[in-house]
Amino acid sequence: MSNGFRWSVIALAAVTGALARPARVRATTAVVAVHASWRDTIRALNEENFHHSAWGTSHSRRDYEVSKALADSDHLAYDDDVLFAAAYLHDMAGFPPYMKAGVDHQDRGAELMDSVLTGVGFPHDKIPRVAAAIRTHMPDRDPGSAVESRLLHDADALDWLGAVGIARMMSLVDANGGKPTYASVVGQLRGFLEQVPPALSTEAAKREGARRAAETRAFLESLDQQTKGLSDL
Repeated sequence: MSNGFRWSVIALAAVTGALARPARVRATTAVVAVHASWRDTIRALNEENFHHSAWGTSHSRRDYEVSKALADSDHLAYDDDVLFAAAYLHDMAGFPPYMKAGVDHQDRGAELMDSVLTGVGFPHDKIPRVAAAIRTHMPDRDPGSAVESRLLHDADALDWLGAVGIARMMSLVDANGGKPTYASVVGQLRGFLEQVPPALSTEAAKREGARRAAETRAFLESLDQQTKGLSDL
């Protein structure tokens, strides 16, 4: 995780609507086969290697689907090839053997894209855009103006709020009293309420962020009442 955005309990570095998408040219059978092949390869890489209760395959899949939903809601045109690859590979450097000591997983993931995407049929001219989206997917970084970067950035941030964000964080608690603890995870959820909403870029994400923040806040208030300040459950 980035040093600028303190996710103390996480060790990641060790909707519908009209859509204005770019026109699609009818492809030949051969091109369709290549298109399917690189997506299957990326999906398989993710499913076989990215195993984690909070940032595994399910998280990647949600980032992709939520990104598309945000684009639909705001009528944003985007490149689906770039978005798919970035969503399924954005946390790649949080897993061995891809991680690199002392290097933020966003930067390391971006560095890996040339070697990962070259030779699998992915359009080579789009690789820099995938790398850019991965490099800025965390809330503490400015995604810039590229629509795919903004969509991934916002989808990834939203996944820390609401019911799914609560479930992801609680999945990290060490049941035997080690770290992360219940208290530290609850503290992190409180931090997300302050840090995530202001970092959202798209209007659709801001609307959804407000809804999920309210959901998180209601949970924490109820939890406080029921646990009466206990440091564990």
